[in-house]
Amino acid sequence: MPRIRGELLERFELAAVLDSNLLHSKSFEQSWFRGVRSSKFRHVYGAPAKRERCYDNIKITKNAHDSQFCAVNPKFLAVVTEVAGGGAFLVLPLDHTGRLDFNANRVTGHTGPVLDIKWNPFNDNVIASSSDDCTVKLWHIPDGGLSRNLTDWLVELQGHKRRVGYIEWHPTAENILFSAGFDHLVIVWDISKGEAVSVIDRHPDVIYSMSLNRDGSLLATTCKDKKLRVFEPRSGIVVSEGICHAGTKASKVVFLGASGRLLTTGFSRHSDRQYAVWSQHDLSAPLTCETIDSSSGIVFPFYDHDTNMVYLAGKGDGNIRYYEVVNEAPWVHYLSQFISGNPQRGLGVMPKRGVNTSICEVFRFFKLHATRGMCEPISMIVPRKSDQFQDDLYPDTVGTTPSISAKDWISGMNSPPVLISLKTGGSITTHKPRVYKPSHLTSTTDANTKKKFAFLSTETVPDYRPKEYNEISEKSQKTSSNQSTKFHQLQQKFNNVGLQTPRCSIKFYELLSKFGSFSLYSKNNISPSLNDNKVLDTEIPINESELRVAYLRQTDELRLVRRQLANSQLRVKELEEQLRKQQQQKGL
Repeated sequence: MPRIRGELLERFELAAVLDSNLLHSKSFEQSWFRGVRSSKFRHVYGAPAKRERCYDNIKITKNAHDSQFCAVNPKFLAVVTEVAGGGAFLVLPLDHTGRLDFNANRVTGHTGPVLDIKWNPFNDNVIASSSDDCTVKLWHIPDGGLSRNLTDWLVELQGHKRRVGYIEWHPTAENILFSAGFDHLVIVWDISKGEAVSVIDRHPDVIYSMSLNRDGSLLATTCKDKKLRVFEPRSGIVVSEGICHAGTKASKVVFLGASGRLLTTGFSRHSDRQYAVWSQHDLSAPLTCETIDSSSGIVFPFYDHDTNMVYLAGKGDGNIRYYEVVNEAPWVHYLSQFISGNPQRGLGVMPKRGVNTSICEVFRFFKLHATRGMCEPISMIVPRKSDQFQDDLYPDTVGTTPSISAKDWISGMNSPPVLISLKTGGSITTHKPRVYKPSHLTSTTDANTKKKFAFLSTETVPDYRPKEYNEISEKSQKTSSNQSTKFHQLQQKFNNVGLQTPRCSIKFYELLSKFGSFSLYSKNNISPSLNDNKVLDTEIPINESELRVAYLRQTDELRLVRRQLANSQLRVKELEEQLRKQQQQKGL
């Protein structure tokens, strides 16, 4: 009996333990179910393109610079390539997939390696590139692609003293470009004039990244001094700044649209990768900061304003994590990740107007493989069975029309982007020609050359009149009459002064001997006379550009004369000092 009673007690205790474990597991499942957050982007997945839809046999650059080296729009794909000397990048029409010809045409105008490339958001045929040669250049790509190596640029922007690492187009203003160089400067360019609008010199060290908010009124940068800064780009005023990530490796920043928040990626003091969300008005402390993992590759953030999703892709990783951004704590919710066995060298992003709405594609990457020469499209797709247009997935997105001109933006105006519907205007491309070459850069030499070619291209008309008629030349009569007319015009211009010689010093004519009509007289130390109307007629500037060139030439000459005068005065003082010393030595 005691033995049976003991067995019954043990069975009763075991049953009680099992019941308690069951109740605990049920309560855990119920609490876990209540914690799941519903989202229409929860099941977004990445779909890599098939091999025949990839771009193969590309010699992708091996430069260690932390840029994407890839840019894409609905018409072209551009990839920075490895070359023996100078810098080059490849431009392909988007439908030219498959294996690339080894001798494919490239853009080869830079004298140093290309570090960053970006397509103009308002003109699909214009691309900007920054290089190790300290310049930023703009190129026009024909609609059919390159038929030969392109070496002629539209505009060359010179202003940086060291290599230019990053460039960004203004999201709403036309012809405004930002460049960040290793000389610690951010320069704002007006490419229609080829000149700098503003120079931001508030960084004590190398700039790691920059990003503009949705209307381009604020610029955010990360720097090697571990600080995150927000600027007003036209004036260069620092709106706010604060310590970003504590790690020593590069950190990246992206504006979260028009929400007034930023997201940064970087490294902790213990080299863990992390992301942080900040308020643009207060950078003293992040709104949230989370650890991603312990890998060593730099993390690049990509934000999609239409879906409020942010994608984090590490350099050298094979996966892409994506999160959903919300307007309350914890600010960012993890969704899922795309996993691949091939590490990525860089990622290009297709503008939203180029995605395929029929398969519910909400984002598209163009992945440069790190181990082989391939560019692979990766589509981020929301799984839905219906093939109809999904209004909740595709709100109106940024179009190809600028909402403000460069002049208005420089004067202080801001404007939100002009939106288009993806239902009616999907995959829209631009065919608008642009002329970026500023008119005031055209020299008189170029103008004279054009006139010569125009004269040579005119057809010669033979004169079949008899010889006796040609003996009395009409041309000689016209020439003599023109000369007399010009002489009278000059007399009237100078108030009928006659042939008086202007009272100027001989030194004045010697200084002006290099600038035209006075060169014939300065050698003999005589003043020019207005009687020589031929010389005056050919040498007087006739338009604004020639006046500007003459003024600049005279300014340079006067500057040189001043420098020579200063040197001569210094030399006189040295000789006087030597003479004084010699006299003292003789006196001793």
